[in-house]
Amino acid sequence: MTMIGILGGMGPLATVDFFERVIQLTSHAGASRDQDHLPMLVANLPHIPDRSKAMLMAGEDPLPALLDGIDILNRNRVGLIAIPCNSAHYWYDALRERSEAPILHIAEACVAAIPQGVQRVAVLATGGTLRSGLYQRILRRSEIEPVVPDDDAQAQIDACIHAVKAGDLDASARALETALRYFAEHGAGAAVMGCTEIPLAARRIASPPMQLIDSTLELARATVSYGLARGWNTRQ
Repeated sequence: MTMIGILGGMGPLATVDFFERVIQLTSHAGASRDQDHLPMLVANLPHIPDRSKAMLMAGEDPLPALLDGIDILNRNRVGLIAIPCNSAHYWYDALRERSEAPILHIAEACVAAIPQGVQRVAVLATGGTLRSGLYQRILRRSEIEPVVPDDDAQAQIDACIHAVKAGDLDASARALETALRYFAEHGAGAAVMGCTEIPLAARRIASPPMQLIDSTLELARATVSYGLARGWNTRQ
């Protein structure tokens, strides 16, 4: 039996959201009983140091703990790894080198889902991910102009993320709405939700001012597509 490995816990709610999306997408693809679903092994490791703080040179290096997570999945011989945390992909090259299985890239999956013709896209992410330029580089490779927040808008994005981690989804949605108004005023035609906490807040907004591209959903789509194409949902 080949399993999909999930390196999660960054944060726990985002990991649960990703896991649920994989199950829902597999059901939509025709799974009608337990045995039709994809085997998954979840390494939920919330002790991994804060990725954004490390990227801002203000916290402990999370790479050793991330590599420990990869080792757990290696020992269990998973066939693919998905990491439902955007900021962890700052260390993607080091993780891929350590991994015995392919690792999907969440930001590449997210940017690939931007509708054709959209030329300016807002970047909603942690301060560390934003400063790293992770999404900006991938957007520019696709000939899309990234729209980045000013300090006030970034403060609202950070507040949104922190509220989700604290379990206050109403507060997170209010902060996200404020940030989205900024991007709408600055001509963004869509927004990439480049932090896996943000989609949890976005679901509480009835009418966002632009299309929101959900990095959790796009990573789940790539995961399901990979596993189903190889028949991992059938007994092997």
